[in-house]
Amino acid sequence: MKNLIISVSILATLTGCRSITNKTKDMATENNSSEGSLPQADTTPKVTGIGGIFFFSENPGKTREWYSQNLGLEVNQYGSSFKSRNLEKPEEINYLQWSPFAQGSDYFSPSKKEFMINYRVQNIEGLVAKLKKNGVTVLDQIETYDYGKFVHIMDEEGNKIELWEPIDTVSTEVSSETTKEQKPE
Repeated sequence: MKNLIISVSILATLTGCRSITNKTKDMATENNSSEGSLPQADTTPKVTGIGGIFFFSENPGKTREWYSQNLGLEVNQYGSSFKSRNLEKPEEINYLQWSPFAQGSDYFSPSKKEFMINYRVQNIEGLVAKLKKNGVTVLDQIETYDYGKFVHIMDEEGNKIELWEPIDTVSTEVSSETTKEQKPE
């Protein structure tokens, strides 16, 4: 989770020589300062994508079955996993979880809303520190599992939000079907 469009105009063409000279100097300075060092991974505490969509259902089993029969979702007892590629690292497979929960489930508490969104994040510890500094309600401590780290927060409108720093390789190693996969006929 994560893009520049350069517009060329007549004015830019007229002043291009000066601009090119400055850019060349900047690039030379950048190359000299970074020679011998490897590029650093971005560890800025932030959201990098959607990790899951969770919502209340009067009958989660029937809801999963309906989505499977009518929309072709590959479902299991939790819902459906969608597989995608990370644009920054195409070799990396990412997952999004779609899950209906039983109406009134405590998992969304203290929110009174009928849905919860899980956001994929990087540097969850740094993000939680930033959120606390900004006065955001952090509901629990960061919990670590084989497939990543989780914490829950509340937004200003009372929506509970789940933050997830994933370890997608664990999901990839588990042999289960995802909605993105094509079944052999």
